Amino acid sequence: MYYVGWDVGGWNCDKNGKSRDALVILDANRNIVGKPWRGNLRAAINEATDSAEWISKLFALCKAQPLACCPQITLAIDTPLGFSEEFTRLVTQRIHAGAVGNSATNPYLFRQTERFLFENGLKPLSAIKDMIGSQATKGMHVLAKFAPQTLRCGVWLDGTWLSAIEAYPSACRASATIQSLQQPFGKLAHDDLDDALTCALVGYLFDKHPDKLISPEASVPASEGWIWVPQDGLPRNLGVKESRP
Repeated sequence: MYYVGWDVGGWNCDKNGKSRDALVILDANRNIVGKPWRGNLRAAINEATDSAEWISKLFALCKAQPLACCPQITLAIDTPLGFSEEFTRLVTQRIHAGAVGNSATNPYLFRQTERFLFENGLKPLSAIKDMIGSQATKGMHVLAKFAPQTLRCGVWLDGTWLSAIEAYPSACRASATIQSLQQPFGKLAHDDLDDALTCALVGYLFDKHPDKLISPEASVPASEGWIWVPQDGLPRNLGVKESRP
């Protein structure tokens, strides 16, 4: 089993020194495999023809040993991996959602998973109004190309060896669970890499300790996806404020 954390940069993030794609791969014992990598994944995304080739390219970028068989991979991705149903209906069918309130409850700007985070003290960014549309479409493009099957809300599959979920490092900063898992690694060479490591650890929790993550309620549309955050990471539970940079 391997856990791949991907902090997503924009499509042209090679021109942005501050924010780029970052990868960290952990093995089943939570050891870093190869070396953490930072750059632009656009070429790898375009060149890979299937999920096996995609994963092989990620391992090669991290200078990890080629995979000798077909292990199970959990890819935890830090970017919105869906749009709200209200926004989708608006742009595809011209059906409006009725009266619109403040930003945090605006169904066009935020999915149900993000509105849940607002209710619990976080301030997630919007793929619609904030400057993360490039990253969001990049992540969704990867799902459509390499993991198009929906197992359940917030979990995508390739049908063979790849599972993908959405992670959110800012929601993990106050989590004692994540802090304990991060402690052996110390600070990596860049904040993007730290976020990728956090994503990989969320992937580990999703596989080994799913009870430590908040699962979506039945009312959350599968098309919107879900942000998997630690049970002990929500500011409302801790009496502190947190926001996504």
